[in-house]
Amino acid sequence: MNSAAIVSENIIGKEFVTDIVSKALRAGASDAEAVFAEGDEFETLVRLGQVEQLKEAGSRGLGLRVFQGQRTASTSTSDLSAEGIDQLLSGAMALVSVTSEDPFAGLPERGEFGMLSGDLDLYYEDVYSLPAVERIEYARRTEAAAMAADARIQNSGGGSFDAATSRKILANSRGFVGEVRRSSCSISAQPIAQSPDGGMQRDYWYSSQRSLALLDSPEAVGLEAARRTVRKLGARKVPTQRVPLVFAPEVATSILGAILGAINGNAVYRSSSFLAGKLGETVAGNNLTIIDDGTMPGGFGSAPFDGEGLPTRRKVVLDCGVLTSYLLNTYTARKLGLKSTGNAARGLAGAPGISSGNFYLEPGTKAPEDILAEIPNGLYVTDLIGHGVNIVTGDYSHGASGLWIENGELTYPVEEITVAGNLKEMLHNISSIGSDLIFRSAVACPTICIEGMTIAGE
Repeated sequence: MNSAAIVSENIIGKEFVTDIVSKALRAGASDAEAVFAEGDEFETLVRLGQVEQLKEAGSRGLGLRVFQGQRTASTSTSDLSAEGIDQLLSGAMALVSVTSEDPFAGLPERGEFGMLSGDLDLYYEDVYSLPAVERIEYARRTEAAAMAADARIQNSGGGSFDAATSRKILANSRGFVGEVRRSSCSISAQPIAQSPDGGMQRDYWYSSQRSLALLDSPEAVGLEAARRTVRKLGARKVPTQRVPLVFAPEVATSILGAILGAINGNAVYRSSSFLAGKLGETVAGNNLTIIDDGTMPGGFGSAPFDGEGLPTRRKVVLDCGVLTSYLLNTYTARKLGLKSTGNAARGLAGAPGISSGNFYLEPGTKAPEDILAEIPNGLYVTDLIGHGVNIVTGDYSHGASGLWIENGELTYPVEEITVAGNLKEMLHNISSIGSDLIFRSAVACPTICIEGMTIAGE
């Protein structure tokens, strides 16, 4: 069956994608790679009990990457008619004939392709099991629980319910073809609280899962959002000083995000990372071990294969403070004289990028309250503002707010401050790591305490 016939039946399968690859070879490509992706999403926002936003959308598209020796070009389309596919192919071949040669371009070697076997628990049909009116009710219940939790909450940024499913097929001219399906759903609340003096604060909380059945209840999410919002009332500034900073898990992930940027192969081969050229060296305290694992069942960063058709894997990026791996796709690996780590990320257009799997700091043994108990004076950081990381130099600076720690206890809220340091030092100065590792996204971190950072305040 040819690709046009498959499209006319509204069924897109592996045969359709491999047929596109064959057409590219017949058109003169020495190698080719095609990716088909489709998905749908539902989003609703309820504010003060009324539906403020409602969105249902679907998408479907095809991407093609062709090679002629060391030349490469990419095209994409959402037009899957026979004419649209002909234009995709002709456009790719026209582009590849005028691009420059790149000695590092090309698909992975044949022996490198593969995928994980078994079910990674990435897709659940129940994310769409509720009719639209009940999805809206989930959002309404989440907001209502937050507003009912405290009399000081009289306004709201809304309660939300989101759901999405996706399917991707990747095929190339070296014999790889793979398919993956994913689902996700989430709820959130954003209450706004006001103190008697008129001061206002906003915060949020959420639950996100692959399956509807795994979500926290709307009432639990709303109550937690309210607790986080009300505790910010009466916030004050503190003087400029150097004290220990305890990062709550949801903000500690920003530090891991900065490390992700620094070990990305694109930054490394361009020498635009403070970790470039540091493989095998001690770059952090010996209490830090960071893992990238694309094989975790149900993980937000899990997949049976990466964006080039290589099997995902578990790798130790930082082993007791020693940098042991970058995150690489085939192109950046060749640039560095290394092997791909199975971290290629493929959209419809362009060459593969790089993404993590499930990226996390291994937890310690201390409960968060025990970490706080050891600090006579310091700051518990609950919010970071802006993008203040320079991965070339390691400089780290964020607007922040949180709760002041005094004699091991959380005392009063703090705002309008900046926290600053340098990642080269910060990674050596993590004195405590909590036991509270929870995956709410593909990047996760437990509570951590960092010594010697500066708070810029009054």
